[in-house]
Amino acid sequence: MGYFSSIINKIVEIAEADVLVNTVSMGSVEDIDLEKKNIYPLVHIDVEGGSFTNGQTVVLSLVIECVSIRDINKHELDTDKVYGNDNQVDNLDTCLTILNRIWKNFYRDFTGENLTANENPNFTAITYDHTNLLDGWSLTIDIEVPDTDIALC
Repeated sequence: MGYFSSIINKIVEIAEADVLVNTVSMGSVEDIDLEKKNIYPLVHIDVEGGSFTNGQTVVLSLVIECVSIRDINKHELDTDKVYGNDNQVDNLDTCLTILNRIWKNFYRDFTGENLTANENPNFTAITYDHTNLLDGWSLTIDIEVPDTDIALC
């Protein structure tokens, strides 16, 4: 199996095994909210690029987003200045937990497949985004795979 498919298959496997995740998708980030049959929380994989390193590894740069739909309670008066009358904080908490589990699986190489992640990945908040008003996080991660196909002499 190739580098790319190994990484994608592992991300899908980890995300689908998480009890909090309902849908896993892949493609451009702009297309994350186009499917009518999405059930949230959703984990979305987008490949940004990669690099060949010292002839022994291949690094792929990915953006993994986890989002959920904002649920606004229009029947209650909004009196809470922190939590408001919606589930934004819950969405952000759940999605960050999901992304942290995915990253930890790669960082610690729990599966023993030599697919490892960078030590300090960056993530940014997504709030009130796309058509369905999604909240969550976008994780930028580099995953390193041993290059066993080519040997430099």
